[in-house]
Amino acid sequence: MGDLVKELEKAGQSHLLKFASELPEKQRQSLIEQINGIDFDQLKELHRQSFDKPLEVDPSKIEPMEALSATRCDSDRELRARAVAVGLEALLGGRVAVVLVAGGQGSRLGFEHPKGMFPIGPVTHASLFQIHAEKILARGRQSGHSIPWYIMTSPTNDAETRAYFVANKYFGLAPEQVMFFVQGTMPAVDIETGKVLLAEKGEVFASPNGHGGTLLAMRDQGVLADMAKRGCDLAFYFQVDNPFVDILDPGFIGYHIIQQADVSLKVIRKAYPAEKLGLVIRYDGTPTVIEYSDLPDEIAKQVDDDGNLLYWTGSIAIHIFRRDFLERITGADVGLPYHFARKKVAFIDESGQRVEPKSPNAIKFETFIFDCLPLAARVAVVETGRTEEYEPVKNAEGDHSPDVVRAAIGRKVSRWLEHAGISVPLDPAGEPAFPLEISPLVGLSPDDFARKVKDKSPVAGPTAWTEKGRVSGKG
Repeated sequence: MGDLVKELEKAGQSHLLKFASELPEKQRQSLIEQINGIDFDQLKELHRQSFDKPLEVDPSKIEPMEALSATRCDSDRELRARAVAVGLEALLGGRVAVVLVAGGQGSRLGFEHPKGMFPIGPVTHASLFQIHAEKILARGRQSGHSIPWYIMTSPTNDAETRAYFVANKYFGLAPEQVMFFVQGTMPAVDIETGKVLLAEKGEVFASPNGHGGTLLAMRDQGVLADMAKRGCDLAFYFQVDNPFVDILDPGFIGYHIIQQADVSLKVIRKAYPAEKLGLVIRYDGTPTVIEYSDLPDEIAKQVDDDGNLLYWTGSIAIHIFRRDFLERITGADVGLPYHFARKKVAFIDESGQRVEPKSPNAIKFETFIFDCLPLAARVAVVETGRTEEYEPVKNAEGDHSPDVVRAAIGRKVSRWLEHAGISVPLDPAGEPAFPLEISPLVGLSPDDFARKVKDKSPVAGPTAWTEKGRVSGKG
């Protein structure tokens, strides 16, 4: 351990081993492993950069980003039809894998488990993981391929997530097609000194390195190599909290291929200027995503001749990446920039006492996945419908709460049922009178569902359509 002591002295981080002699051997070895995984030169430089004045957004360099749509004109609809055909060919060829970001806990929902385990189904109480799994299973059946699914967990929820999939028999998927990989972390450092904080005497305080860390983890834990081995050159990426994602949407895949894009994004029209969605724009001619809070008000509120927002392309974290693009940007000579967040972090002080700070005392470092856009040779942006593909569950109450999401699921199912010729009673507010749910295994689109459903009797109570048949639920 002598070399490590010298290295820490040189880096000004000797305090990390101050309590090592008090620890049991196993815990001491764990601490040493944690320390050996830290790049102190990188941390020192990042700490220095955190005090640099942030670059100011220059409004004169901001331009709207063009987006493809299937609804605005006949030519767009023709392109959509072509894109669907191209996307289906890619799925039939086994070219596409799925990447799910699922490192979060459901704490904000009052659910102390991995967020993907949260029961969101209005009738069956199907979890987010189950809904996503059934979409992948259904797409696999359509394509005749076992589609690889890479699930990024975190050190906090990895074991429980894996156990949940085993207990549920992978929701019908083959165990070998579901692979878990763990998000990387970065130590937090003291704002003033740059010293790495200890969460406990034998534990470095580390936090997830941001959703941009997904790409590094894909490289470091063999996901990109496994994709290459399986012949997958495209990765469909999304986040666990949105049960509305049209996973492996053939049209989106086809647009990506036709446009010869390195990365593609789905967007929705922002409902109002301050809506908390990152905005896809061109900045100084380069595609990028700007945080809603960084967009100048005078830009955010601009409207076109029809009174619609000029800057409307809200990113909803649904992407497609070329594998070779990810291989390039995760190389040692490229990488994504780190962002800095000043936070309150409890830590162990020099006397061994735990300190609960009353104001921000630490800097956390994270990367954002959308920072890869300026590195792409070509970016494609595709518009999708808010009511069809964006209703994440994020909060215990209010917007994006479970009640709001379940109601949105009911409205979407009601539209599908009416398309299939099934009558749905409405309440006085015009909403479906009962909870409704359709398993992806019964239909991935209104047309798909209408072809498969046989029982066209009117809805008379809470109802779910599952692979086992039409199921009545409790009111």
